Amino acid sequence: MAELIVTTFLSLDGVYQGPGGVEEDPSGGFDQGGWVTPFYEDDMAAYAAEWLGQAGSLLIGRRTYDIFVQYWPKATDQDDPVAVAMNTLPKYVVSRTLPGSDWSGVSVVDGDVVEFVRELKARPGGEIQVHGSGDLLQTLIAHDLVDEYRLWLYPVVLGQGRKLFPEGVAPKSFEHVETRRTSSGANVLVLRPAGKPRHDTFRLVTE
Repeated sequence: MAELIVTTFLSLDGVYQGPGGVEEDPSGGFDQGGWVTPFYEDDMAAYAAEWLGQAGSLLIGRRTYDIFVQYWPKATDQDDPVAVAMNTLPKYVVSRTLPGSDWSGVSVVDGDVVEFVRELKARPGGEIQVHGSGDLLQTLIAHDLVDEYRLWLYPVVLGQGRKLFPEGVAPKSFEHVETRRTSSGANVLVLRPAGKPRHDTFRLVTE
């Protein structure tokens, strides 16, 4: 079975909205877009290339598709492993309004995404990777379909914007797999779901 792997950028206050550009996603009055771009450097590119090399397919939401399709089909450098992966991997775009796409490898998922992902995970192959796609990701999280999280945590507080784990999300705990750090100050936490949180109380230890 294939595993579903999530990669997303987060601020210290848990916001995922508009990381890549000032005008990328101003919905809801968000005016803090482009907060990840100043941190881009070689470590980030190397980690992205390494992990994309493990992908068998990409699963993305419509908003993320609209961002990707403006850039990646024009990135034709065959020595760029990220561009090659983006342009050659099968890409499943979750949308009820996208009529089709000229971008190579794109299939539109316009039905029950939860059932589709369950069927996709049952097939053999490499990782099913979700990049960005916050609204889609929250649906996948709610149905316990995520096998691993690669959370890029950046040293910024935005004070507004959509959060990956909003108020009211079901309580969850995670197993730590790995932590990586980039030279620009981002920490990448690799986590796997580990059921519900455990609770206890600190006790005074006396001799």
